[in-house]
Formats: sequence, C-alpha cells, structure tokens
Amino acid sequence: MSAKAVRQVDDLLASTTEVKVSQIIGDSKVKVSDITHDSSKVSLGAIFCCVVGENADGHNFANVAVANGAVALLVERRVEVDVTQVVVSDVRSAMGYIAAELFNRPSRKMSVIGVTGTNGKTTTAHLLAAILQQHGWSTSIIGTLTGSRTTPESTDLQRHLANEHDRGCKAVVMEVSSHALTLRRVEGTSFKIAVFTNLGQDHLDFHKSQEDYFAAKASLFDKKFTDVCVINRDDVHGSLLIDSLSKNHDVQCQTFGADDAHSVVASSEKISFIWQGQKIEVGMGGHFNVMNALAAATAAAKLGVTVGDIAKGLAAASAVAGRFESVNVGQNFSVIVDYAHTPEALQNVLVATRQLIAKTARIILVFGCGGGRDQSKRPKMGDAATKFADVVLITSDNPRDEDAQTIADEILGGASTDSYDTKKVTIELDRRRAIARAFAVAKQGDIVVIAGKGHETTQTIGATELPFNDVEVSRELLKVAS
Repeated sequence: MSAKAVRQVDDLLASTTEVKVSQIIGDSKVKVSDITHDSSKVSLGAIFCCVVGENADGHNFANVAVANGAVALLVERRVEVDVTQVVVSDVRSAMGYIAAELFNRPSRKMSVIGVTGTNGKTTTAHLLAAILQQHGWSTSIIGTLTGSRTTPESTDLQRHLANEHDRGCKAVVMEVSSHALTLRRVEGTSFKIAVFTNLGQDHLDFHKSQEDYFAAKASLFDKKFTDVCVINRDDVHGSLLIDSLSKNHDVQCQTFGADDAHSVVASSEKISFIWQGQKIEVGMGGHFNVMNALAAATAAAKLGVTVGDIAKGLAAASAVAGRFESVNVGQNFSVIVDYAHTPEALQNVLVATRQLIAKTARIILVFGCGGGRDQSKRPKMGDAATKFADVVLITSDNPRDEDAQTIADEILGGASTDSYDTKKVTIELDRRRAIARAFAVAKQGDIVVIAGKGHETTQTIGATELPFNDVEVSRELLKVAS
C-alpha cells in the first residue's frame, strides 16, 4: 500500500483501537487521504487535527484547514464548521495512532530503533545506522541533524516512516527526545528496540524537575512502545531503569557498560577497543564515544547483526558533524568543535580532551549557554568549565531574547572558587572574536575546544538568525592566521 492511503473515517477509527472516540459529528463515511496538525499543510481530503498547544489552539484554525481542503476534523470540542468532526479527549495523543493507522502502521513493517538520553543520541544513532547499512539493510536516520525537530510531530513522523518503507527502507534509527515523549509525538510507533544512553541535566525549562525529565525518558521503555531495551548500566538513571524493568517480564533488557570494552585507545580523531573478542575501530575521537559505540553495537547485536559486521560498520561510520569534530588547517595546536551544551557533556568532552594532551599543554575552552532555556544549568557549566579547562572564554551561544551579558554572568557565577584565581576566565560576547582570541593564545600542543553549538549553522540573537557555524568560522580564522 502506498504511503497515502484512502480510508473512510468510520473504518479508520474502528481499526485504531487505541483511541476512544466520544462522538462523531457529521458523515462518518467521508473518505480521508491524509492527516496533519498544521493548517497550512492541509491537502484536499485531509483530516485536520486541532491540537491545543501552549501558544495556540488548533480549534481556532479549523476554518482555515477546511478552506484548504480538510474534509474532517479531530477535535476535543465541537467547532462551528460544516465538516465531519471526530471528538476525542486528547487530540495530541489520538492523532499519532490515527496517523499510524492511516499510513498502514509503517513502523511495524521495518526495524525502528529509538535512541533516547541526554547526551550521545545523535552519535549513537549514526553509528547504529552505519552498522545496519554494513549489514545490508537500507537504513535511514531521524534526528537532530535531519530536521527542525529532533523528533517530528506524530502526523509528520508517521508519513515519513511510510515514505521510508515505500522507498525500501528496512530500518530507521530515530532519536527520541523527552519533548517528543511528553508531547506524544511517538504515539502509534512500534520500536524494535529502545536504547538509553544516559541522563544529565537539560530541558528543565520544559520539564520543571529532573524527576519529570527522567520520567519522560523512561516512558519510552514501556510495552506499548517496545519489548526490547538496551540500557547503559553505568548511568545512575540507567540503573534505576533496569531495576524497574526487572519487574516487568514482558520487556527484555540488555545492558552495556564501560567494562564491556577492553584495551581502549582514544585520540582526537579515532577510538579503538576490544569488544566480544573483536577489535573495534571508530573514526571519531574522544573517550566518551566508546560508550556511544557500545550502545550502537549492543543494539545491533540484539537485532541479529554479527560481531564482524558490527566491527565493519563502526569502522565505516563517518564522523558526525559537530560531535568532537576536529578542525585542522595545519596549525600547531588542535581544535575540537563539540555540541556539548549540558554540564555532563561539557565535563565529558573536557575530560576526554585532557587525556589527549601532554601535562604541560592546555585546554582552551570557548563556550556559552543558550537563552530561553534551562537557566539552572548555567552556573553548573561554569563550574565544569573552570574545573576542567585551563583557559576559559565565556561567549554567546544563541542568546535569543535574553541578554547575552546576563547569561555570561550566570555562567561565571558558577566558576570554581578554587580554580578561578589561577585560571584566566574572560567574557567575550562576540563568538567570532572569542574563537579568534582562543586561537591567538593557543601554543603548540594545546587544544582549543569550542562547545555548545556543534553542527548548528546559525546563531539566534533576538529575533534574528545569523549565519554562524563553529567549524567554518574556525577554518576561516585559522587560514587567516596561518
């Protein structure tokens, strides 16, 4: 069946057993051929889902959707529009299941692997996809590097999964964010395996507490989504998750940890280790990437991939943009660009970097924190920066609608008291100038770490998006200096 099916509303709902419909207003025999939550994307024959959001209520856009061709509405209350209306208690939850059914449950026809956690999702997903490609499975990725959202809204997600199936994909590796789980974006998706990398502090502007954040992540490891879980046992929250799953005999739990890897060697550009008697080599640097490789390898093994193919896939994996990415134009010091934007990720990157340099060499760190996001992590990142780097330049990230100086001051407020007197900590709000200053003070053997934005190609200041990519800017500055 093609990605875009045509179904009568009553037949569609009868097959979507997960959704309780309280009332159908109008013609239940009307045929629908698409589904969307965005009134601007409505096509002729679509069912429009009136999502109630924080800033807008989809019910207020029902007239626009009908004018654009919608023949039915999914609503929480009756709307004064003369088309078929399906009334449910929660549109956001229901539309994922209805979309999945309309597109003929595409996730059940492929191996869909969900990867969640605070740090390492993107790298783990790319490594696992490389393994599955090597195994001979046509594989696609959904995540931070593929769209405007890490995890698409459910109507877009189900359409995308259907399209991937239609083009012959056998597997889809998907980053699953805590926002997506809380906002029900993956309702209706069946995961062959769910992977947990770790849990640190992030998104507390959205979740309000670390407990809520963990609960959101943990919700992926439920029988309604999957019956096979791969979990990092070294992480304290991973251990809690393993304990809770041990009481649920409907779910298989496979764990991984640092002691699974032996004879580990890490540089700025690659890692190697022994796993299950096989030498593993990965073309990305940083000791912390051993855990990402173990997560991918363990998940692949649960999918039936041989150790030999796992090793070949990891060896063939390309570097991930903005993830411990090395920038080299011939300078006598190293430059690493990384997306680290949480206290734990920043510490991991700095610790991994320390292992790569001589005792007399220095880590020079350039970083900031985004505006309009979790403010409580800013001083913690200042603490990590001043504890684990030798020279720190605090700069702007994406200040958005906040004052960049205020953000920098909040970061500085967490600077380690013991280290602050002996470390050079500078605020330079212009990110380009901050990177240039880092390069200017770097000496032979030092490493400059530029953290926070990674793969991003723009910088948001106020309502303005300006072109800015840390890797490209670094190359430009290094070439000018050489």
